Amino acid sequence: MNLINPKYGSEPGLKAYTHVSDQFGPFATQNIPATVSEAPYILDGLLMNKAGTKIKEQYADTGGFTDLVFAVTALLSYRFIPRIRDLPSKRLYAFDPAGTPKELRGMVAGKIKERLIAENWPDILRAVATMAAGIMPPSQLLKKFASYPRQHELAHALREIGRIERTLFIIEWLLDADMQRRAQIGLNKGEAHHALKNALRIGRQGEIRDRTAEAQHYRMAGLNLLAAIIIYWNTKYLGHAVTQRQRAGLDCSPDLLVHISPLGWAHILLTGEYRWR
Repeated sequence: MNLINPKYGSEPGLKAYTHVSDQFGPFATQNIPATVSEAPYILDGLLMNKAGTKIKEQYADTGGFTDLVFAVTALLSYRFIPRIRDLPSKRLYAFDPAGTPKELRGMVAGKIKERLIAENWPDILRAVATMAAGIMPPSQLLKKFASYPRQHELAHALREIGRIERTLFIIEWLLDADMQRRAQIGLNKGEAHHALKNALRIGRQGEIRDRTAEAQHYRMAGLNLLAAIIIYWNTKYLGHAVTQRQRAGLDCSPDLLVHISPLGWAHILLTGEYRWR
């Protein structure tokens, strides 16, 4: 059942969650309900796809930020770098809150429960191994953990690990300007990818009339394929242009090339050309 999300308009719809690599290639498209959080589906794209296994850092917008995702990405050796809305309001967690510098005590919300993590460590490893082996999609496990009441020890232990990772991330984020820059560049690539897909949605203007989940997935995958074709074509001919400039002795500095994107489409006639004799 497609639901209405006021953020996207007043009509029922669904989301297509797609990962974009730092080389601009789209991969791992998932169709998800329009009203759910995107956080549980981040790991699906990384673990259930060959391209995702090569990823080292995963950038996400505010919708992907939860303690459970922080915990599981760290346990699976991914670097999770989300953009957190209202960062100054977030609180830190410490193993010894009383021992923290007095300037930081107002930011510390509580103590990490080490004993809870240690007691549930074997179950935590089993849950992570289940995800890594592909036995169950990570989104299913994460949604179950998120829905459990607080007294469920495994979900609680994972949240404690997530609080540790989130605290370390916030401290590093504030101190590392290069990390902030990388994350912004990565998210900008995602927004530029959205813009390209919006330009490709001619005809029905993005309206999906397919009734089955399988047909809807094929529709989204087809849009991904069109975007990938344009990205590939642009990349190939940008390479030719660079080679020609180098042969002509013109400036082609690598410092400038890093700012070039293959996501443009102004030179492509998306609607075709009709000619009559």
